[in-house]
Formats: sequence, C-alpha cells, structure tokens
Amino acid sequence: MSDDADRPGDDSGPRVAVFRPDDERIDEAVDLLASLGARPVPDPMLAVEPTGAVPGDAAAFVVFTSKTGVELAAAAGWEPGDATLVAIGPSTAAAAREAGWTVDLVPEEYTSAGLVAALRGRVDGERVEVARSDHGSSVLLDGLRDAGAAVTETVLYRLTRPADAGDSADLAAAGDLDALAFTSSLTVEHFLAAADERGIRGAALAGANDAVVGAIGPPTAETAADLGMDVDVVPDAADFEALAEAVVAAVEGLPAGSDAPAAAEDGGD
Repeated sequence: MSDDADRPGDDSGPRVAVFRPDDERIDEAVDLLASLGARPVPDPMLAVEPTGAVPGDAAAFVVFTSKTGVELAAAAGWEPGDATLVAIGPSTAAAAREAGWTVDLVPEEYTSAGLVAALRGRVDGERVEVARSDHGSSVLLDGLRDAGAAVTETVLYRLTRPADAGDSADLAAAGDLDALAFTSSLTVEHFLAAADERGIRGAALAGANDAVVGAIGPPTAETAADLGMDVDVVPDAADFEALAEAVVAAVEGLPAGSDAPAAAEDGGD
C-alpha cells in the first residue's frame, strides 16, 4: 500500500480507504478523495495479469464487461469488425469509443442481468463472445445461453491480490478508518483475505462496521453484506466519483445520493 502521509487532503478530513488497482485508477481516486476534503488511504487490492488472449472473429455479438478488458483488447490490436459491440456500462463504453470502436449497445442496467435483459430476443441462434476477467459471474453466460445464444467466454485478464495489500485492514482493526470505498466484490473479498492472513479478520470487520462502508453497486454491496459488513452507502450512479462523494457525505452526516440499491454496477475494477 502507498503511504498516505504525503498524499494531498485535509489533515482534519475523514480517512477513507480505497482499493483500486495500483495504476492511474488509484491515483485518480486519491486525487478525487482529497478534493472532497478526505484523507485518502490507498491500499490497492487488485493486480491485473493479462492472459494475452483476445476475442475471436466469428461472433455476431462481442460483450465487454470492464474498461480494463477493452483496454487490453485494444492494446493487442483487436478490432470488433462487423460484430455488434456491447459494453456493460458507461466507463466500458467510453473506453471502447476511445479505442475507436463503435459501441452498439449499453444496457439500461449495468449488470450481468441487465446485459441479458438487453440482449434477450436478439441473440437466439447467434454466437456471442463474452470478453472479461477470470472472476466474471455465471449469471451472464447462463442467461445468454438460456436466451438461445451459443456463448464463448474469453478470459482477457486475471485479477489477483497484491502481496503487500492489507495495511487498511490493520487500520480498520485499530479503529483508524472513517470509511471504506469498495469498487468490486473482489476488493471486499481481498480486504478480508488480507485481514485473515494477519490474524485480524474479526477486528478488521468490526472496525469496518464502525466506519462508513460504501459499495459501488448492488453486486458489491451484496458480497459485503454476505461477508458480514454493514453497507451504508450505494450511490445512484455506479462509478467511483459518485461512490467517493456519497461516502464522504455519509461520514460528514450530509445527505448522500442514495443508501438504497443502485441501478447497477459498471464492471467495477
């Protein structure tokens, strides 16, 4: 984890742990939290390991479920050709457009279930390729197959936990965090796995529940709740800016965007 002592932010602001990958995403998250008056505690819980695979060229539909997947495929020189390109949400779609691709469909609900609902009735008898990480939900594959599609999954990258992750678990166990901002189910799982390795899972969980727990969307919130966390904040928009604003507002006792399930989750990190 990067030391937050030299990070920007209000020294009197709330300490907010953030778990995005250790690349431009953690830097952007830190800068955003600092601009909101928080003291960011960066603790990257995800490392991206590309597999080198790219989608095939025989599918009628190609579905991307994250910005990371789009960027890896684009960097490898892949092009959608005549395939109908589907992106799970705005961040993924924006990355695809930045790569010069035409995005044909973004579902109204940015979840696997939302993708299935958007494609049902269009994919019967068609070949659909799903390009994503090794931690993708079976909901998407099963739903598309139920809709009559011939589905192929391409694993573009693996998501692992960095060996040095977990300082935030120590801080949570000591009661030194005001909030935790989780950006995917896997960040929740890795946070608790790191606490387990340090022998402080119970204390870290108690410390998290004494703080504000924010989740970027319903799938992340459901995972956190299943693992014993009391989720306080799920923003209306499934992006990190909305999550950060809602978490800081909740710590400060201000009205947040929403504390009810959000519309969806845009693939997380």
